[in-house]
Amino acid sequence: MTEITIGVDVSKEALDAYRFPDGESRHFDNNAKGHKALMRWIGSEVTRIVYEPTGAYHRGFECRLAEAGLALVKVNPRQARRFAEATGKLAKTDRCDAAMLARMGAVLALTARPLRGALLNELKDLHMARAALIKDRTAARNRAKTLTLALLKRQNGERLKQIQRHLGDLDQTILALIKTDPDLAQRLDILTSIPSVSHATACALIIDMPELGALQPSEAASLAGLAPVARQSGTWTGRAFIRGGRANVRQALYMPALVAMRFNPDLKAKYQALKAAKRSPSPP
Repeated sequence: MTEITIGVDVSKEALDAYRFPDGESRHFDNNAKGHKALMRWIGSEVTRIVYEPTGAYHRGFECRLAEAGLALVKVNPRQARRFAEATGKLAKTDRCDAAMLARMGAVLALTARPLRGALLNELKDLHMARAALIKDRTAARNRAKTLTLALLKRQNGERLKQIQRHLGDLDQTILALIKTDPDLAQRLDILTSIPSVSHATACALIIDMPELGALQPSEAASLAGLAPVARQSGTWTGRAFIRGGRANVRQALYMPALVAMRFNPDLKAKYQALKAAKRSPSPP
């Protein structure tokens, strides 16, 4: 039986869908009525539905189709663009993107993965707001070094105090939400039991890497972008380096790793073993 793959290009107002292999395409509104019409058009004999994340615009579509039990595959936009370039498809329109996503899903036989639940989506939004405040705080601290006018110094100081209050509120809310879910609360306890891992780091890992705990060590390292990539051609062997993966996870782990290699006995021994094997450290 021929597998059917649907590619969907998601925008704020619309959904462009393409069915592979017969090539039929349709255009739907990105609202509740459009989602129902899309599901009627898709039917029940579909193997997978492939789409790219688009901020908040894909969430309603994603939730509706997940509730209907359809197999959803959310792909990295950078990987999708590279697939398009590899196939020689340089044009970029909504319909072309939908067709490319359908072909990518069919050719690579992409498999569906569990989606984030409503709680994790809420935690992700809060964590993104926290990251934005951290950037604001850094900018305000840098400005403080160059300000000379009393008024600007006072306003900048007030802004720093406001940012600190908001960060405190966000941290409390994130921690409280995690503790409402038994599974997430257990992960939090396990992570914070590791010397050098704070609540802030544990929360970041829970939110940005929800697959943690269901992966093999090598899979987790690859997903975080911490698995060295081999470089070899013929008799030449180059220096392996890390690439790809989730930058947010690496950034969350960087400072705790520096602390762990000094004060966590197990990780300190691992660090010494890597040094003895002449493995060089990599930046976050």
